[in-house]
Amino acid sequence: MGIIDFVTVEAADAAAAETFYATAFDVVGDRVRVRASQEPSTGFRGFTLSLIVSRPADADSLVDSARHAGATVLKPASKSLWGYGGAVQAPDGTVWTVASSTKKNSGPATRGIDAIVLQLGVTDVAATRTFYVDHGLTVAKSYGSRYVELDTGRVTLALNKRGAVAKNAGVSPDGAGSHRLTIGGDAGTFNDPDGFVWEAPAG
Repeated sequence: MGIIDFVTVEAADAAAAETFYATAFDVVGDRVRVRASQEPSTGFRGFTLSLIVSRPADADSLVDSARHAGATVLKPASKSLWGYGGAVQAPDGTVWTVASSTKKNSGPATRGIDAIVLQLGVTDVAATRTFYVDHGLTVAKSYGSRYVELDTGRVTLALNKRGAVAKNAGVSPDGAGSHRLTIGGDAGTFNDPDGFVWEAPAG
């Protein structure tokens, strides 16, 4: 069926990364996990993790708490054509965006997270879409060779051009080495065309 149970962020200092994610976003342990890795990685890692929230106040609160916990603000939270949001880079190097499709607050911040989206920056969106469909994933939205969203349950998987993902996050697309990310789900154990690693959860 192609469900993503969780994603694992790999960090040189796993304990520090867990503390950051618990403090900044309160996401550790369920859909986001952390483990130690010393694999070389420089620059942009080819993906972003996005927190989808209900209102701008929630985006402001999460970006602010990430900054206070040690993140670098890449894009301050602000209005845009599509809604409201910003981007930060965690101390371990992972790039996160926080976004709301609403530009106006309907109430105070609750810090509730409506969805987590893993957006992969890929070389060929159409070819990677076909790869994932062949591995049992279902397409939820598709805009030709520009953007694809897959129905993957607990963590939504989106495919976009690497340059577009980096631009949206406010970083250079240049990077090399490990993605420092593992995707845990029922699609099996494999590497996709851009080297993103999937593994079947134990048990």
